Amino acid sequence: MTQLLSALKAAATGMDAQSIRLRLLSENIANADTPGFQRKVATFRLNEAGVLPGPVRLDDRAGERVYDPGHPLADATGHYEGSNVDLVVELADAREAQRSYEANLRIFDQARQMAQSLFDLIRR
Repeated sequence: MTQLLSALKAAATGMDAQSIRLRLLSENIANADTPGFQRKVATFRLNEAGVLPGPVRLDDRAGERVYDPGHPLADATGHYEGSNVDLVVELADAREAQRSYEANLRIFDQARQMAQSLFDLIRR
């Protein structure tokens, strides 16, 4: 029974981790056009308690230099630093996080069904 509970806990913490990751990805996508915005990246660690969220780190890549002399943040050359968010990467990561979430959900559901079957057998 403890292995069943461990499977439920691992799947639940995996779903929680992927939901955190999806939230950060949506923040990145929402701020893709914000000057100076740095992409946020979720970190995780795995231990006996399941998947635990680590600190959120900022991507240290330089932002795109955008030429717009009329922009209030433009320097003397007419450039300002845009965000370092790549929408293609963010959308690919979001799809991966969604699929990981769904896989953990299926594991959770299978473990729940196994527990239900075990309880049905015990009742007989």
